[in-house]
Amino acid sequence: MKQPAYEEFDATELYCPHCRRATPVRKRLLLVLTEGDKYDYTCALCGTSVGDKLDRQKNNLRQFIK
Repeated sequence: MKQPAYEEFDATELYCPHCRRATPVRKRLLLVLTEGDKYDYTCALCGTSVGDKLDRQKNNLRQFIK
């Protein structure tokens, strides 16, 4: 069976509508949910929220709650 070349991406730069260009971003944990961890990406220059990500991992909280 062929393994995928990658599993997940983490953004290093995203387009900021306030700065009107691609800027470096900071990733911070926003919520810990049963389906995964939700992260928020903010512009490193002005602090505007430019995106989010739901990280669904195998070592999830649901495995520990039984």
